[in-house]
Amino acid sequence: MDTPVLKTLKRQLAYFLRRFYVGIKTGPSRQHFRTYIQGQLGNLERKTAAAIALEAGVAPRSLQEFLEIHRWDHHRVRTRLQEVVTQAYAHPQAIGQIDETSYAKKGDQTCGVQRQYCGATGKKDNCVVSVHLGYVADAFHTLVDSDVYLPEETWAHDADRCQAAGIPDEVSYRPKWQIGLDLLARSWAQGVRLAYLCADEIYGRCHHFRQGVAEYGIIYGVEVPCSLKGWTQSPPLQTPSTHASSTGRPRTQTRLAPGAPTPRRVDRLWQRGGPSWEAFHVKETQKGPVVWEIRSTRFFPWEEGLPGPEQWLLIARQVLTGEHKYFLCNAPSDTPVEQMIHVIFSRWHIERIFEEAKGQVGLDHFEVRHYQPLIRHLILSMVSLFFLMQESDQIQEKKIYLERASRSPGTRCAA
Repeated sequence: MDTPVLKTLKRQLAYFLRRFYVGIKTGPSRQHFRTYIQGQLGNLERKTAAAIALEAGVAPRSLQEFLEIHRWDHHRVRTRLQEVVTQAYAHPQAIGQIDETSYAKKGDQTCGVQRQYCGATGKKDNCVVSVHLGYVADAFHTLVDSDVYLPEETWAHDADRCQAAGIPDEVSYRPKWQIGLDLLARSWAQGVRLAYLCADEIYGRCHHFRQGVAEYGIIYGVEVPCSLKGWTQSPPLQTPSTHASSTGRPRTQTRLAPGAPTPRRVDRLWQRGGPSWEAFHVKETQKGPVVWEIRSTRFFPWEEGLPGPEQWLLIARQVLTGEHKYFLCNAPSDTPVEQMIHVIFSRWHIERIFEEAKGQVGLDHFEVRHYQPLIRHLILSMVSLFFLMQESDQIQEKKIYLERASRSPGTRCAA
């Protein structure tokens, strides 16, 4: 990259970072903020606080204390990021993406660490897991919120361990689906509006998660396990009966009517016949087009003994491998299948986001153990990633403009 471009980026970064000073009031903390972000956007192989500090010529301890004990409002920095993303990339068809990523760690002192499935190593391993909300607007994508998952087995009921890791008393165990809804609520409160949301089966299997998303008026397209049960036609219900509960108050209860069909697993709905398969070109890769065959039908998922809201069930079969995936989508009954497929197969964005966050800004390079510095690292990494994604997006726009401008006079430009 030539010198003029570097100088331009440096000026743009300085202006960009000033937008977050609302949460960082003192001069020393602002300087550390700039140093940390510049280090994450630099060429260091390992972008830890110590490595960033040494490259910048400051004491490693000072940057570590910026994460650990400096009095700056990281919550305000996070909400400012959400505001800035909305101002720059609000889109009527924006897609939200809930997903998690993991970080292999040694020992048992790091906040949230436990032996659990670790995507970073592809096996059950000692690791920390964080849950994220990605934001997609056309070709642009970034992260807008993140949080740490605290496993129930090893952290929820160990007050001494939580205290040693600096976990505040008000922070308690939440299942991953609840963290996902909390991320959505926080972002929504700052004006982040989503038309659609997708998630994998860890979240999609939970009807409380699906219901929580739907309450925002968002259309979800979530993967569900093959063991999910339900009906393709609404089963008959008994007339609600009212009886006294143990407290003496009347309680109305609805049940399946006698003789109602048993809910069936989605992978066993049709032994023969059923909706026909339709082939769809999902995306293009270096190895060629990726084609999935889709079956779609209206469906009532089994939720705590009763049929849930009517929605779409999509069964997808990979043409080359025969792999099957199952999805629920609460889109209206007249929604084209192509529109739902666009949403459910947009999850490649969140995978790319994690690759860029880890490979470019060091999302997984933290060496902190306590809760607050870990949360602050996640927030600072989101700020760095957004700047990187914004600059990449603008460079791509300039490239398209130059390509159009270079055409011979009189050539019609595509819209």
